[in-house]
Amino acid sequence: MRKILIVLMPLLLAACVDDSASYYADGPVGNHALTIHRAQKHFWSKEARVELIMQRLPDCMRRIDLTEMPADEVEIELLSGGDNVWTLRAGSEMWQIETQTCTLYPDVKGDGGELMGVFRDDGGKFVYEAAVIETVPADTK
Repeated sequence: MRKILIVLMPLLLAACVDDSASYYADGPVGNHALTIHRAQKHFWSKEARVELIMQRLPDCMRRIDLTEMPADEVEIELLSGGDNVWTLRAGSEMWQIETQTCTLYPDVKGDGGELMGVFRDDGGKFVYEAAVIETVPADTK
């Protein structure tokens, strides 16, 4: 029986989701990043634990559990309020953080700010997609 379990274990673990995507506030080689990590505890579970890892080195490094949601439906918007204040929004749930002192605020204040992008599942791979900012040409007279 033990040999059968050992042989089947990789197949059981193959269906698990355990990945992350990052937004780099100061460019891809910087020390200021927000990472969303999603992980299923068991292969039969449809729910994934979603957590935020925020870092602004050397002053800030913190992991915060956010919520649980279906693994293939994780979609979290990232908004910037300026001054290292960030808001994460998933449906009706919202979290506001500040990376200067690694703080999770108890309540979200304001509208969250400017949309920076979205963390989401893209065909089984978890990615961060930057928001497309369209400029509106000024009327010329």
